[in-house]
Amino acid sequence: QVQLVESGGGLVQTGGSLRLSCAASRNIFTISAMGWYRQAPGNQRELVARITTGGRTNYADAVKGRFTISRDNAKNTINTIYLQMNSLKSEDTTVYYCKANSGGAAYWGQGTQVTVSS
Repeated sequence: QVQLVESGGGLVQTGGSLRLSCAASRNIFTISAMGWYRQAPGNQRELVARITTGGRTNYADAVKGRFTISRDNAKNTINTIYLQMNSLKSEDTTVYYCKANSGGAAYWGQGTQVTVSS
């Protein structure tokens, strides 16, 4: 079982920045990839950014050039990921969820609210 704890959400003005963090509980399971997803009311949960143990990243087109995902330097697993969000827009307002892939299973955090005000 992997437990994920997210932090860093909040209220920011348009054009501002926020940094989200997601820490995985330390256990014997190896995490192969972690990522950030978001879900607006009435919409499906969508990928924002993802990073693998090897450091490979991919981003949603809507956030490319504005968001950067990074990870800690643990070997062969991931303990913590970060999402640096710059040039925030009102359409970025929603709940952001952290996801970890480990042993063929997926684990989700509880979500953190990001609100961008104009």
